[in-house]
Amino acid sequence: MIKKILRTLKNKTSKLFFRIITKISPKFATKILFVIRTGKKPNLKNPKTFNEKTTVLKLDYFNKNHEFANLADKYEVRKYIENKGLSNILNELYAVYDNANEIDFDKLPNQFVIKCTHGCGFNIICRDKSKLDINKTKEQLNRWMKQKYGYETQELHYTKIKPRIIIEKYLGDQTNKMLIDYKIYCFNGVPKCILVCSEREKKLKLSYYDLKWNRIDYEDKNWSSKENIKKPKNLDKMIEYAAILSKDIKYVRVDFYDFDGMIIFGELTFTPACCCAPYYSDRGDIELGELLSM
Repeated sequence: MIKKILRTLKNKTSKLFFRIITKISPKFATKILFVIRTGKKPNLKNPKTFNEKTTVLKLDYFNKNHEFANLADKYEVRKYIENKGLSNILNELYAVYDNANEIDFDKLPNQFVIKCTHGCGFNIICRDKSKLDINKTKEQLNRWMKQKYGYETQELHYTKIKPRIIIEKYLGDQTNKMLIDYKIYCFNGVPKCILVCSEREKKLKLSYYDLKWNRIDYEDKNWSSKENIKKPKNLDKMIEYAAILSKDIKYVRVDFYDFDGMIIFGELTFTPACCCAPYYSDRGDIELGELLSM
């Protein structure tokens, strides 16, 4: 019944609903969101699947340790990467701001990416500055900066992040084809498998591979890519870096790009798809869950 009601709500109203309910009871709000996104009721007392286990971690482990807020912060995480001796994999940073009105667009190159640091999906890709509506861009950024993202998804570590705006180098070519993401699932510092995100310029498709680049049936057929993704030349280095960056963390997904033969760090993700991803196959949800020790 709750699922049917919320589906009828407008997106903005739904977000407001979750902000309120999460502040009252994050666990109750989490259960509602889990059902809406997966169509399944979560077992949080005796979790078995990957979605269920990461949901438990989301409410407790990642919420109570402030360090995870710093690592999820798209600006602060750069310090962590540098301290690990991996500053060579950081994308070029043009500027960081506390609000959109501070941005000096005249000083930026023709292509760049703008990101808010305190959530997911707060990105603006500029491939041609002459076509960018600067006023609309500032309005959109200022709306995002006011948004308490973590209350909408019960990812409470995001609510502890200071909202900022960063501008980075655009990673792409003249075809405007978006780069493939290589997302390495790590458990207690040990990389186990790789999620590949491709075809974003059309419709996002997913495929899972083991560390030897053999395809594994971990994604739902509705999300599955039919492409045979070529093994990246730098795969071994990505796996090595993922192990370094995930050390002493129960679970983290370490995201990379391969740009012109260079490894570029994307982000650290602790709660993928707010821990209620609909894109796992039954096998994937169970086997990934078996890798995660609580």
